[in-house]
Amino acid sequence: MEDNKASTVVCSVLGMDHTNFCYRVCSVCERTLPENPSSLCKFCNCNNNNSVSSSKRLFRLLISIATDTKVKVVICFDRAARVFFGCSADHFFDFAKLHPFAAVTASKVLQGEMFKMTFTKPKNGNAQHLRVTTVVPLSSGFKPAIEILREKYGVRVGS
Repeated sequence: MEDNKASTVVCSVLGMDHTNFCYRVCSVCERTLPENPSSLCKFCNCNNNNSVSSSKRLFRLLISIATDTKVKVVICFDRAARVFFGCSADHFFDFAKLHPFAAVTASKVLQGEMFKMTFTKPKNGNAQHLRVTTVVPLSSGFKPAIEILREKYGVRVGS
């Protein structure tokens, strides 16, 4: 990959880190928050005394992929990760609280799926992995992980 140019590849998902698939952010400014549910955004609370900021979760997935020439680990943030899951990180987190093996199962159902992915180099010099910016499923029968999990666990939409 040259300098800061994006590159697009066809690849297969080999696996994903299901132990740490999302993180908490301030719902106002989207700054990262500690995992402690009672922690508030110091920036928004200091600058916006009239309202208390709430939090939300965003996806951050480490995914192992295979192209035609190599295997590599890439990082996939919220917008691109929603293609894999078919829902928000908050929704999946709540689903996973009710179904403890949901993240493991999601990793398994995504294994072997083929995608066209576009990558960019991270802007942060300390970052280790290429960033996934777009994800396009190549199978016309692709179903996001949440749909398969709902079927597997017998959960109706809206439940």
